[in-house]
Amino acid sequence: MKTTTMAAGLLLAGLIAAPAAMAAPDAQALLRQSDQARGGDLPGLAWEVRLANSGSASEDLQPMRLEVRANKTASLAEVREPLSNKGSKMLQVDRNMWLSKPGLKKPVAISPRLRLSGQAAIGDIAATNYAKDYTAKLLREETLNGEPCYVLDLKSANKQSTYDRIVYWVSEKRMVGVQAQFYSLSGKLLKQASFQYDNTVKVGGKSIPFVSAMQINDALTDARTTLKYGELRVKTFADAEFQVDNL
Repeated sequence: MKTTTMAAGLLLAGLIAAPAAMAAPDAQALLRQSDQARGGDLPGLAWEVRLANSGSASEDLQPMRLEVRANKTASLAEVREPLSNKGSKMLQVDRNMWLSKPGLKKPVAISPRLRLSGQAAIGDIAATNYAKDYTAKLLREETLNGEPCYVLDLKSANKQSTYDRIVYWVSEKRMVGVQAQFYSLSGKLLKQASFQYDNTVKVGGKSIPFVSAMQINDALTDARTTLKYGELRVKTFADAEFQVDNL
């Protein structure tokens, strides 16, 4: 009788523990954590981005260099090269974005979907806050290039997002986004991107991996844009630097 009671108890404990062990991870929390490796929700950070294009349609596209400053809710990107675009600035505050450049009397409101160069949209070079702009759902778990990943389906939560839908691979171990597929509202695949994280940044005494390269490939042609990130600096910025009236 005692043995039967113990067995029943173990079986009951196993049934109680099973749902907890099988519980799916919180997709929105995974997305929020992965954002940090691309500048999202960090207190103050500056970096440099260099863009280069390749493919049959890239002959007239010059390399670009931008300096980006960001805090938890805003980012400011300024073009340093080429000279023809030097001084142009793109300010993002929450879900709003503006462009200013030499010759413009005042900043103009723009969409993050506006093309910056090649396959890169303006929203691609701002600090990434996917968790604020998209609703995440866990599609599945799969191995990508030998690395176990969570595959998330991201649906746009507002009209100010850079893409309507993203399928996003997040490394289970490193908690960084390693691959993305960008779709239109009609479901058409537009572009695919891959990410590398050879940079690190120290925030609050903790080392965080930070993106070092993003490669964006057009879905239909051989057009490719590579973004390389460097010159990282943890820095506190005055709120005035992210005010549209100061552009």
